[in-house]
Amino acid sequence: MCGIVGALYSSRDLSRETLEAHVAAMAGALDHRGPDARGAWTDETAGIAFGHTRLSIVDLSAAGAQPMASACGRYVISYNGEIYNAAELREEIPGIAWRGHSDTEVVLEACAALGVESALKKFVGMFAFALWDRQTRTLYLARDQLGIKPLYWGRQGGVFLFASELKAMAAHPAFVGELDRDALGAFMRLNYVPAPASIYRGIRKLEPGQYLTLADSGEETSAPYWNLREVARCGQAAPADMDDGEALDRADALLRDAVHRCMVSDVPLGALLSGGIDSSTVAALMQATSAAPVRTFSIGFSNPRYNEAPYAAAIARHLGTDHRELYVDPDQALDVIPGLPDKYDEPFADSSQIPTYLVSSLARDHVTVALSGDGGDEVFAGYTRYFWGDLLARRTMPWPRALRQGASRLLSSLSEDCWERLFSVLPASMLPTRPGQKIHKLANVLAQADDMALFRRLVTVWENPAAIVPGAREIATPIWDDGLRADVPAFMERMQLLDSLTYLPDDILTKVDRASMAVSLEVRVPLLDHRVVEFAWSLPRRMRVRDGQGKWLLRKVLERYVPTALIDRPKMGFGIPLGSWLRGPLRDWAESLLSAEALGRSGLLAPKPVRAAWDLHLSGNRDLATELWTVLMFQAWHEKWKPSV
Repeated sequence: MCGIVGALYSSRDLSRETLEAHVAAMAGALDHRGPDARGAWTDETAGIAFGHTRLSIVDLSAAGAQPMASACGRYVISYNGEIYNAAELREEIPGIAWRGHSDTEVVLEACAALGVESALKKFVGMFAFALWDRQTRTLYLARDQLGIKPLYWGRQGGVFLFASELKAMAAHPAFVGELDRDALGAFMRLNYVPAPASIYRGIRKLEPGQYLTLADSGEETSAPYWNLREVARCGQAAPADMDDGEALDRADALLRDAVHRCMVSDVPLGALLSGGIDSSTVAALMQATSAAPVRTFSIGFSNPRYNEAPYAAAIARHLGTDHRELYVDPDQALDVIPGLPDKYDEPFADSSQIPTYLVSSLARDHVTVALSGDGGDEVFAGYTRYFWGDLLARRTMPWPRALRQGASRLLSSLSEDCWERLFSVLPASMLPTRPGQKIHKLANVLAQADDMALFRRLVTVWENPAAIVPGAREIATPIWDDGLRADVPAFMERMQLLDSLTYLPDDILTKVDRASMAVSLEVRVPLLDHRVVEFAWSLPRRMRVRDGQGKWLLRKVLERYVPTALIDRPKMGFGIPLGSWLRGPLRDWAESLLSAEALGRSGLLAPKPVRAAWDLHLSGNRDLATELWTVLMFQAWHEKWKPSV
């Protein structure tokens, strides 16, 4: 894994030394992504410079150094990622005297031989790269199908910049860094800044499955080479016709292949194991194809509601992995929090960023590459909200809205703590996690006008972002696109698609990328092999959802390797006891950022509703940790980066 940076100047009068100094400063901000080596390439006649930081994984020799020029000399690449079918692609590109066995060289020569779009359609893996055509003076930027690897781009002061992370752009002397108020409003709604926006005006995220072309004339064009929306539409319009046994065999074989490909490495490798369906499947398939015990890593909490460590340990014992775990306390969280604005260099507020960083740090002490189970919930329908949302849409949307609004008020009349006490009479096996919070969320969604509004409420943090960020306007993202109904009429599948287009790349994968790269750990996600995703979308619903449970087919694959008793339990998620921590050990830190004085320093947030939420949370009558964490992460980010407004 690596960090890539570059700059293309409208004026072409800069010296090679200046160009090198600029990209060296940018690359220096990404040493954590590539601590093993740094490189630069410039062409002062074209006004372009590439930079690169390298985390050596495959082909540790100088033959894998970047930026890299093609054998014909026409193309230069700065590349971040892993292409898992590189060995097969080598056989398809004749006439090349290969210098080494890095996948970078394969990506470069495939683009040179086949053209960029044709090459992109052949890649199986995770990647983001910049490719320069010296003959036509054309710059190409590309990102993998699901958005596993990041890539930002934009113009600042007459310079076209691109980088793996925003902090690298901020290191360029032309960078202005003007905050985008609309993006901040979207962040308050969603916990993350949705693509293609970034927190800075004029800087964008390249979207998954897209490539951008910047011609010598300065004209920008972008196009998809792989389209998840089209994959979902076709899969749902004509589901595959197969019985359970055939589907299970095909899923097992495909997942085995995806996992096996992700295990190609010239450095130590392991797996992040939570004990849930997704990570257990990955670990089981790794161990099934490994002669030695696979190294596995997990995080635990003293609070049993959040602690999956015992389940992970039981899975590890059954599989025979070399397992390590770390129990997290509030002091360790406090140690991580000050560094979050630097690791996530635009506001980011998924609180599981903390345990993700800690488990990545634990793993990095022993391995350089780790596989994870991220993506299984979106691909195989695992989130609880899919079942709640689908049930609500089918059962309550036909009711008069006034009746639904009345039911909403009734459910909201009891505090979350009251609901917690009422549910406490249930046996532990039937007790849902945070039932009071779920009941209040149910109350919020009952009164919505239609199913798309219902979904938006399910994923919304601050219901009225403009009340928190005065003047912010809604950004057009897929969650506002009613046209998705025509592509995917069934609401459950539409929720899956919406999550896969937004929450997956902009929250889940961003979280994992920044947390792991902060400690120079490469994390691979075999469940997001685009062939697995295409296969899952080709399945009829009964293969994904059955007997009130999601991920039916994935569960059946796992049952071939792990006893059902070890995995048959309620879904927990990868959370932390944030609500109680904010009332306890994190309270002073939170107060320092939520005081009227602190909120006034940015001049961007309305203090009154934020202070009201903080007081209500401290009272114990509502758990508003998620809403408050969003504000806290913005406040901490603002104090670190001090953007212009």
